[in-house]
Amino acid sequence: MQKEQKTGLVWFRNDLRVHDNHSLWRAQQLHEKIIGVYCFDPRHFALTPYGFKKTEKYRAKFLIESIINLQKSLADLNISLIVLHDTPEKVIPGLVEKYEVTRLYCQREWTEEENSVLQGIKQNLPSPIPVMETFDQFLFHPDECPMAIEDIPRVFTSFRKSCEKKADVRPLLPVPKKSAPENTLKGSWSIPSLNELGFADFETDPRSAFPFMGGEDHANNRIQEYFFKTKKLGYYKKTRNGLLGTDYSSKLSPWLACGCISPRQIYWAVKDFEKEFFKNQSTYWLIFELIWRDFFKYISLKHGNRIFQLGGILNKTYSWRSSAKDFKIWIEGQTAEAFVNANMTELRETGWMSNRGRQNVASYLAKDLQIDWRMGAAWFESLLVDYDVHSNYGNWMYVAGVGNDPRDRKFNIRIQAERYDPQAKFQNRWLQKTLF
Repeated sequence: MQKEQKTGLVWFRNDLRVHDNHSLWRAQQLHEKIIGVYCFDPRHFALTPYGFKKTEKYRAKFLIESIINLQKSLADLNISLIVLHDTPEKVIPGLVEKYEVTRLYCQREWTEEENSVLQGIKQNLPSPIPVMETFDQFLFHPDECPMAIEDIPRVFTSFRKSCEKKADVRPLLPVPKKSAPENTLKGSWSIPSLNELGFADFETDPRSAFPFMGGEDHANNRIQEYFFKTKKLGYYKKTRNGLLGTDYSSKLSPWLACGCISPRQIYWAVKDFEKEFFKNQSTYWLIFELIWRDFFKYISLKHGNRIFQLGGILNKTYSWRSSAKDFKIWIEGQTAEAFVNANMTELRETGWMSNRGRQNVASYLAKDLQIDWRMGAAWFESLLVDYDVHSNYGNWMYVAGVGNDPRDRKFNIRIQAERYDPQAKFQNRWLQKTLF
């Protein structure tokens, strides 16, 4: 393929990796010179209407670590990563003009805020250039999906069975090539500190089930550890409803959310594990969870902004409340249910909560307190280190009875606590007075 002589600009969003990155790979096919850019958008760290920040300190720290790792990995390829603390639609058009960029590459997003930013960039460009968007966050790429977006079923099982039978997972892209040293830009761009983003420095709580750092290298280290060194992958289905420790689940979701690793990389790593060691229900179950993740992305593609509306994709009416007092009680872990309180304390102190915990606290807010479920979704968005817009709102709709749950169930919190924390070890860890 004949390469263009001028510069390609790769705008990193939630695809903070160099391996299996379609935007970077496509840019390398057409350009001798590539520049990367990442924007710490101040809007992501602003206050929400509920009085807390859209992105709180745990997500901010993980993001900073991921960008540090990305900048280093790109530098090893002689590709400069420009890091700016400003809105993309304000600064990217200036970079296009300054460096005579002929094409802009980015991961395709489709939710409202992300769409608005891209449109702003296009409108502010000094002259139109091709914007090369790529769906790069799926296990099953939309082109491989066996059904049209408008035909995505409401029930997950139908989606899963169809994809497992008819769709293929694409192979991984080749390792990126090194650019010529002279293509590296002069100068350096500092990555904002926690302080510069409006947060105080903090140490990871020693009780945390997620003590890991952000970045592609740490994601790959986790796969090596959880899959190939300890073989904990082989017990995943048995332990995935756990509450304590680092190894009851893969803990890959934060890196997936930032795109430090792709779902395809995880899938093919599972397949490598199965070839080298064994194949069982647990190895399948991790792929099963990746398909759930895809499902919520397809639901978001199909229904658009309805995933953010009170009635959800079903346009279903309940008697929702918006009591600030009860919402605060839930946030602070001061409800009548110790199991809810322990999980909410873990989230507040670490930015992490187990899957089992999330289902219970969400059910309690929506079904017991009957609080507007979107308030809970906003709190999760703020704190969860693995926040993903599609999974977050998809799961909240599901639990609230306005999404994809055909049974509209309500969790019995006491029974859940007895089943998953029978000796109250988890509750004791987070509810006893700390010595730290």
